Amino acid sequence: MAAPQAPQRPLAPQSAASRPASRPTLAITVGEPAGIGPEIAIRAAWALREQANCVLVGDAAFLALTASLIDPTIRLSALSTQALRNGGLPHFGVERLAVVDVPLAAHVVPGQLDPDNGLAVLATLDLAIEGCRGGNDRAWFDAIVTAPLQKSTINDAGIAFSGHTEYLAEKTGTPKVVMMLAGAPGHDQPYLRVALATTHLPLKDVPGALTRDNLTQVLDILHADLRDKFGIAAPVILVTGLNPHAGENGYLGREEIDVITPVLIDAKSRGIDARGPYPADTLFQPKYLKDADCVLAMYHDQGLPVLKHATFGRGINVTLGLPLIRTSVDHGTALDLAAQGLGLADCGSMEEAIRAAMHMVAARRAAATLE
Repeated sequence: MAAPQAPQRPLAPQSAASRPASRPTLAITVGEPAGIGPEIAIRAAWALREQANCVLVGDAAFLALTASLIDPTIRLSALSTQALRNGGLPHFGVERLAVVDVPLAAHVVPGQLDPDNGLAVLATLDLAIEGCRGGNDRAWFDAIVTAPLQKSTINDAGIAFSGHTEYLAEKTGTPKVVMMLAGAPGHDQPYLRVALATTHLPLKDVPGALTRDNLTQVLDILHADLRDKFGIAAPVILVTGLNPHAGENGYLGREEIDVITPVLIDAKSRGIDARGPYPADTLFQPKYLKDADCVLAMYHDQGLPVLKHATFGRGINVTLGLPLIRTSVDHGTALDLAAQGLGLADCGSMEEAIRAAMHMVAARRAAATLE
């Protein structure tokens, strides 16, 4: 048993007349139980329950206890995975959150990792993926929002695991995905989206990974998902160079001449409005970004330091290229913060991830009505 049992209330079905028709159903995986994931998932889901039907996926008893310590007015209702598979997800009102119970194997000590819980953490992802791809001939969830997990816990449990993104790609049979972070720097500044041509690579390996084929695939995925999942009819994508000053006509490197520019010319011939390559050190200014929908950076630490400086605490992570919608927070498990107790974690990024998933579901629904 992961935690002392807390009272669980039965799900109360809600009549179709009182249920908001446009309220999307989101699977919220709570991540590493010893980190801040459970707390921020509960707080954000409760705060936004009128806008989205947020279904927590995790250990029901542990989450009920955590919720009672956060705020005794938070109401959770447990549903077994078997009941979900047999009868689908019951409809319920905004007075409570549903929890699909995925039991942990070991008691949770905040801040202390336990590999015995690694398989259960992975099982929450499996259930969320299953729920988005359809159960009983229909999907239970419109999208997945993930709280941070600890890769080492899953690896220590004996499962090779490199991260949410790679796991989702493997489980959905997606050959290529693109990582994008997004956020609003301020009320008077444009929403900032930064996608990456390469992700978690040593810097010395980045030039070799920037092939014409790879960059073409990234641009195709980025263009398609900006249209289909974000509802942007004609996306404008600004593309950075790899080298300082975008190579200075070959003086500081030839990747811009040999790889990036030919890919952009080809993309434009296929109707993709991808512009560049631009020097990365001057591109991230409001005067350049105001008419753009996304920046495509060549590597992780070229684009993300700018975005995280501008939006940290409110930024989100989106996985593009998947057949489903997945958003996430832009931070880690914060084990040290979790060890200090509840009430210290900022759930702003989780709230933004839920809002982003809602908007993406709405865009996909709108597109479907036009087909």
